[in-house]
Amino acid sequence: MKTEAARTDLRYTGRDRAGGRRPAARRPGRRSRIDGATLIGLIAGFALLTAAIAVGGETRAFFDVPSILIVVGGTFAVVSMCFSVGDVATMVGVVTATLARTAPEPSTAALQVLQLADDVRRFGTLHLESRLAEYEETPFLHKALAMVLDGLSDAEIEGVLRYELQTAAQRIRRSAAVLHKSAEYAPAMGLIGTLIGLVQMLGKLDEPQNIGPSMAIALLTTFYGAVLANMVFSPLAVKLERVARDEELICTLYLLGAMSMSRQENPRRLELLFNSVLPPGQRLHYFD
Repeated sequence: MKTEAARTDLRYTGRDRAGGRRPAARRPGRRSRIDGATLIGLIAGFALLTAAIAVGGETRAFFDVPSILIVVGGTFAVVSMCFSVGDVATMVGVVTATLARTAPEPSTAALQVLQLADDVRRFGTLHLESRLAEYEETPFLHKALAMVLDGLSDAEIEGVLRYELQTAAQRIRRSAAVLHKSAEYAPAMGLIGTLIGLVQMLGKLDEPQNIGPSMAIALLTTFYGAVLANMVFSPLAVKLERVARDEELICTLYLLGAMSMSRQENPRRLELLFNSVLPPGQRLHYFD
């Protein structure tokens, strides 16, 4: 029996050693990293917020440029002091890439590598030469297979790939840390903006007609800070942490597969290794 993900992403070609039909993994079955959840959540959250504002009063009253500048500009300025401008820029790039990129399911990635390892055992390492072009869109796997094809030892392959795995995951986690820090400071910048507005309001107490509007503008900065922290920064930080875990798992599968192919081990042993790192619901039964 195959996992559910495997069953929905397999076609049957060729024959196994016993003469029966064997499953051949297609080019990596891919799913959206976010499965639409992040975009749907952001759009739905702001749509509901806008609808509530529109029903309860004037929408334009909730838009104030100075308040936006204080919260957004102040938050990123303070975060840049904690990290660096480069880290903030990297965070923006990582978030954009996370929303746009696709990634294979771990079980599908494992099945794909297991199929390759089985073919390498049967046809030799040179078999990978005709398959490399298929994996250009998966740089980590492409590099791993290229090193196997070049005849590097499993120790050299492990050293290079583990470094790249840690570097990629660390980059994503650093971006998540920037977002967490942004979520901490956005409400504080909102409070600072409110205090600025209150000071300005108190300076106009001799103009009663301006007290109400001034108070509303003062409170807007707290509103902006709370919205950004709880509806944008914190959810995106949690998403990036999950992406980093998924990236580590998938790259670990590729690394284990490359080392196994380099040693030309029995693919059954590789299946055992994969099942030791895959979640219980995604474990493989390729040779059953």
